[in-house]
Amino acid sequence: MQYASRPFRGLLQAYGMTGSMSRKGDCWDNAVVESFFGTLKSERVHWRSYQTREEARRDIVEYITMFYNGRRLHSSLDYRSPDDFEKNGHPANAA
Repeated sequence: MQYASRPFRGLLQAYGMTGSMSRKGDCWDNAVVESFFGTLKSERVHWRSYQTREEARRDIVEYITMFYNGRRLHSSLDYRSPDDFEKNGHPANAA
């Protein structure tokens, strides 16, 4: 099923959700979130075997809050963690 198809859009509407799609010809709309999910999968999810959705949810929330935001260095933040970046100010050249 295509993401722009009528059946898919109907499912979104039935669940009260709004679809997110790039504008035609704009490949950058979802680049940030795609990068994040790629990182999440390669650094965490692909190395785990979850028995339940709840176990996966807890592990992923812990990864994001404790490691990704708390300790992981981000090149776009001048090699600081997001928590450090938020706490100590935003330099003018950071993304």
